[in-house]
Amino acid sequence: QVQLVESGGGLVQAGGSLRLSCAASGSIVIFNHMGWYRQTPGKQREFVVSINSGGTPNYADSVKGRFTISRDNAKNTVYLQMNSLKPEDTAVYYCNAKRFSTLLSRYDDVWGQGTQVTVSA
Repeated sequence: QVQLVESGGGLVQAGGSLRLSCAASGSIVIFNHMGWYRQTPGKQREFVVSINSGGTPNYADSVKGRFTISRDNAKNTVYLQMNSLKPEDTAVYYCNAKRFSTLLSRYDDVWGQGTQVTVSA
């Protein structure tokens, strides 16, 4: 089982930038999609962005134009560059990897442990 480890979270002022990294313990080419979700206390985990094996990204409307996802298959790492951060971006950010199981006809998920991002006003 591939494990995901996030890093790069922290405290930043509004308008600032952070770069999150998600390092996998094995090859990420086996995953159909890799991406980021975020969660705040009392709320459901929400989709932020994903990138498929072909390199095509998909962004939530709330982060379009501010966040950029990229993947480095050679380093088994996915990055999230977050610019123009807003206080409402404050959350725990989780790395996610999805692999389609033909046997079960569904996507299997792998999650990282999360990294806290706090944006002060």
